[in-house]
Amino acid sequence: MENSSVEKNSETQKYLPLGISGLGGWLVLVQIGLYATLLLLFVQFFNTTIPAFSPDIWGVLTDKQSAVYDPLWAPALVYEALYNVLMFAFCIYCLINLYSKKTIFPRLMIIGYSSGLIFGIIDYVLITQIPLANELEDGSLMRSILRAALSCAIWIPYLLKSERVHNTFVR
Repeated sequence: MENSSVEKNSETQKYLPLGISGLGGWLVLVQIGLYATLLLLFVQFFNTTIPAFSPDIWGVLTDKQSAVYDPLWAPALVYEALYNVLMFAFCIYCLINLYSKKTIFPRLMIIGYSSGLIFGIIDYVLITQIPLANELEDGSLMRSILRAALSCAIWIPYLLKSERVHNTFVR
């Protein structure tokens, strides 16, 4: 047999993966992470993003006559809102590919974990350039960056090396 990772089933004429496969094992944590990310993005959108774009808050932050004005407020708020909306859609796309067991799913997750880390770093640099935001920053941005880096360090190698991942995402 040329490829030792598959076995031909003569009754169905399909190639079945040898070894572990399916959405169990550590992939359960990946699924939970996707759902948790969707939930957190949804909550953040209604608790933070929408209020930030209300005329009162947006006006105070972006009016040059305001005491808290900084030219970076508008780009920072738009950047965060755009990222959150795109990440929400991306998570849904990932879930569709996960349950369809598409071969692209591991690459999508690697892109998702990496973009989360890159977003966090850019957001941190942007926010720390705004004096008021920098004063109010309580370390949560740095914790988010560390969490994203830890996620990358754990899940990217798993997605690249796991036998279960390799045998599950074959369509």
